Amino acid sequence: MNIQKLDPRAKAQQDVRDVRKRITQLDSDALDLLLSGARTHYSWQDRPVSDELIREIVKLTLDGPTSMNGSPARFVIVRSPEAKARLEKSLKPANIPKMRAAPATVIVAYDQEFWKQLLRLFPHEDRRHLFEHKPEYAAETAFRNGTLQGAYFMIAARALGLDVGALSGFSNKIVDEEFFADTSLKSNFLINLGYGNETALFGRLPRFDFEDVCKIL
Repeated sequence: MNIQKLDPRAKAQQDVRDVRKRITQLDSDALDLLLSGARTHYSWQDRPVSDELIREIVKLTLDGPTSMNGSPARFVIVRSPEAKARLEKSLKPANIPKMRAAPATVIVAYDQEFWKQLLRLFPHEDRRHLFEHKPEYAAETAFRNGTLQGAYFMIAARALGLDVGALSGFSNKIVDEEFFADTSLKSNFLINLGYGNETALFGRLPRFDFEDVCKIL
């Protein structure tokens, strides 16, 4: 009798053991691709990003952990000239050419009513009551975990061979009016997505040392 077919918990535990047997940590090349050698891009090659690749990025993003598996992030892929014109209304002037040149720009948003889906995503215990009639707590939880998922999206995009350029120089109010009117969604930040043009990069900016940002107690 195969216990993995009968016990999802046992199967989950074995799956993690199997992954750890195959790979204990990423090598230096993978770390360079994801973080150490990666850069924020402001200029883009004239190469499209396919629907299939976007689906892969989102699938990887949704595999990342969130509180109670709530997955509050929502993603709007702005690619058409019409959608870009709507998004342009919200941008600071310096960011308009960056968005216009990118094959796609992702609006990373969060659903303040994410908790209504908890019984689907967290089926072994109904925790909807923790958020019902508590809009401030629900919004705070959605924002925190939606931001986390936005970071997963950026890492997933890099892992699949794309470049990213996050943007915060825009009006959330205008984006919400243009794209999320009469919904429970709110915009968080933007991600330009595509294949970067390295000739537009400048020298890497300084980073903190470990002691500047971390204490071990």
